[in-house]
This record gives sequence, structure tokens and C-alpha cells, in this order.
Amino acid sequence: MHTLSVSLTLLSLLVGRAISTPAPTPAASAASAAVSVKLNGVTFINKGLVGFGLIPSDFLESTGDTIGGIGSAIAIKRGTWTNHTDGTFTGTLVVHPDRGFNVDGTIDYQARRHELTFTLAPYTSSANLDFASAQQTFKISYSSTLLEVERNNVKTSGLDPAAIRPAQSGFPTVPTADPQMPIASSSEPHLTLDIEGIVLNADGSYWLSDEYGPYIYHFSAAGALIQTLQPPAAILPQVSGKLDFTSDDDPDTGRAANQGFEGLTIDPLTNTLYAMLQSATIQDGGDDKDTSRFTRLFAYDVSNPSVSVPLVGEWVVPLPQSSGGNTEACSEIHFLGSGTFLALSRDGDGRGGDDNKSSYKQADLFSITGATDIHGTKFDDPSNPIASKGKLTKGITAATYVSFVDFTDKTQLARFGLHNGSPDDETLIDAKWESLALAPVGDSAFPDDYFLITASDNDFLSTHGVSLGVPFDAGIDVDNQFLVFRVTLPVVPRGSVQTALGI
Repeated sequence: MHTLSVSLTLLSLLVGRAISTPAPTPAASAASAAVSVKLNGVTFINKGLVGFGLIPSDFLESTGDTIGGIGSAIAIKRGTWTNHTDGTFTGTLVVHPDRGFNVDGTIDYQARRHELTFTLAPYTSSANLDFASAQQTFKISYSSTLLEVERNNVKTSGLDPAAIRPAQSGFPTVPTADPQMPIASSSEPHLTLDIEGIVLNADGSYWLSDEYGPYIYHFSAAGALIQTLQPPAAILPQVSGKLDFTSDDDPDTGRAANQGFEGLTIDPLTNTLYAMLQSATIQDGGDDKDTSRFTRLFAYDVSNPSVSVPLVGEWVVPLPQSSGGNTEACSEIHFLGSGTFLALSRDGDGRGGDDNKSSYKQADLFSITGATDIHGTKFDDPSNPIASKGKLTKGITAATYVSFVDFTDKTQLARFGLHNGSPDDETLIDAKWESLALAPVGDSAFPDDYFLITASDNDFLSTHGVSLGVPFDAGIDVDNQFLVFRVTLPVVPRGSVQTALGI
């Protein structure tokens, strides 16, 4: 079992592993496999996969627990992105797991964020790397862990919400663990969190998006809850007209079970915070994968959060669907500029998933330019759906959505010793990809080029795991994988990503 070392480079832990490498495919460099798409007359280019790394499934963080699940939310820490003269890049990722090891049910997992340092050495050759060499292109080291608390310095929990806490001054009604359960160090019922998105602020505080609420939470740099944002009534899970935050069953209206605010991002130039549901609400068709494609995007003005955080926009986003008609739910979004976003939509197949062969894992593009802003309208009431049985309500114009970066491209994966589909081994691409981060390439010849970093959520799946100090065996080892692409994004305002990264 891997133990804690602040300076430990995780790549070295894999030396000596017996890895089977899939048969090589026809060689192609990253650039030669470039794919161009157009949205609103603007050309976007995917220049290919340039980096790969991982954190072993059994790595232990400083509390003694398995670090798993960190791909739920990632962000590059401000002031850490550095472009070196040797062509490498370094920085620190702030990563956030969701609700802990929950194969056998949810647990009393205190919310926490980790910091990981990395070195990116972009690989653009046409030659295929072996699995061990591929990991040299995005080397990751563990740095630290910060545990998060809420009011009265009480720890949070990952347990399924079995109760609610009445609203208090400045806070809405929130989901909590059952106050009768013997889990609290005080009489305070624990706030329950299933974190899926993170945005870092210049003052060190940060925003987190949650599936249980679905809410948005504002935490201080020290990890203490400052503020809670509640979405309109149409989004809140209600059963028989009352709030019911459980993720075990679908509510009557509001977000579907485990389909809350997966996506969170910010426009750093206007301080507009965006959050998006993973798929449609129940009244909008979210009770069936065939009809759940019309999800909702929300915009909040966080320019002065100590005074107020008003909802300033809401739009409908049409998610992609498989050939069989199932919705490919969205696990993350990232604001680019000019009303344009990246959207990570995917199926649940791959290493640790339902099937070895994935048919859809992509960072796509969508634009709300020309889409109908429905905030403050009748659609904030759950009795007025935006869609019925998968059909958009007349009078609403949805966002424009186009395919972009394919994570399962056979040739690109092979360049890094990876594959999609059988055999089910450590070189199989993971099932659950759930996060996005951008950093500037700094190439004067291509000023619109950025590195797109994405990470998987391994759901804490390990045969040598530790949860709340207790060893467990999940029956499979699923490493947390990282992919890095180089992309051309002309809509990103010059300096906006630099502003967000504090460089």
C-alpha cells in the first residue's frame, strides 16, 4: 500500500508493474490528427493528446484515507502555472473528491480538497509510447489535504441526506445527515455534501457545486463555509411539495437523483459564476435517459458576494444523445468567452464502468448566444416545464451544441499506451471523466492555443483502499487518470485565463 510523502512523485510508484500494452495502431502525431469544428462562425481546433498521468488507486493522503475520487473537480491554483525555457510547464492542481467510497452505501466522509503539483512535458511525436513512459509526460506529486467545515466548526459529511435543517439568517434550508445517527461530535446535524465542481477566487476563497442540493457553497481559504446559494424552486428536489434531498430516489420535481450541479465555472472578467445540472430536471424529462437531454445552465453575479449574489441568467442546453437515444450527461463545464463553453459529456463505460468499451467521452462546445434567457420567468416554477417527454417547449431557443474533443480517439490513445475497450487492464481509459482546466500554451505563433487538462473520478475503487481509517477491497484497481490536450480557442479573451490563474 502506498504511504504519504509530501515530495513523493507518484510516477515512481508504478515502476515494476506488469502492464500489458495494446497492439500499436498506425502512428500519427498530435498535430497531424488535428480536428477542426465551427461554432457561430468561429473555428476551434483540437490539436491532439499531449500528456498523460495518473495517481495510483491505493495512494493514501495525509488523513490516512485513499485519495480516490479527485477527478470530480479540479482547478489550477493561482500563481503556480509556469512556462519553463526547456519546454516544460509546472503548476499546482487543487482537486476535490465527491462523497467518499460509496460502493456499499454513502459514508460519513468529511469534505476535503487536495493539492497536487505537476510537470507537463508535452509529447507531440508520432511514435507510440509505452504505458510507463507515457506517464513521464504529466508527472504528478501529492502535496497536502485541507478538511472542510461548516457553521460552528462542525465537520461535513458524505452521507445521503436523511433530514433537512431549517433556514437560518443568511442561509437557505440545507440537506443534513439524520440527527439521530451517532456520527456528530456535537448535537449539530452534519451538512451533507457531494461536491462536483470548484472555482478558485483571488482572495483564496472558493466556490463548490454540489449534487445533493443542488447548491453552490462558498468556502474561505481555510476551508470554512461562508455562504450557500440556493437555485430556483424548479431545480430543488421536492416530494409531495416538500424538500427532500435524498439521492436514493428521484423526487417528484427538481433535479433527478445524482444529477445535480456537476458543472461549475466562472467568467473571470465579469465575475459571473455559472453552474449546470448534469441532465434535465424530473419535470423536464429527467426521469428517463431517453428524454433527459434538456438541462439548465445558471449564471450568478459574484462580483460582490458579501452583499448579494443575484441570479442573472438561465438557459437551456441540449445534451448529446447516443445512437440508442440515451442522453450523455454532462460532468463539467468551462467558460471560454463570448457566451461559449466547454462541456464534458460522457457515458459510464471504461475502466471501472459498466462496459469496457466507451462510445462517448468528449469535451464539446456550446454557445448561449441567441438562446432564450428564462430566468425570472414562469419556468422557475416546477409546474411549468421547459420540456415534456424530450420535446422542448415552444418559444424557448436552446443553446447551440457541437462535438469537439474525443477522449476515446483510438490513434491518440495508442500514442500514450492507452486504449478503449477490452482488455480490462490498467491501460484501459477510465469510465468517469468529470473535470476540466485550462492553461495558456504561451506560443507566440499560436496565441489562441491552450492546454486542456481533464481528470477521471475513480470512485475510490481499489483492492487496497482505506475509508475512514478502515481497509476495504473494492474488487478492482482503478487509477485516477489525467489527459492533457492542446486546443485552439479563438473566443477566449486575451489575458482572461491568465487573470484566472493569477499570472
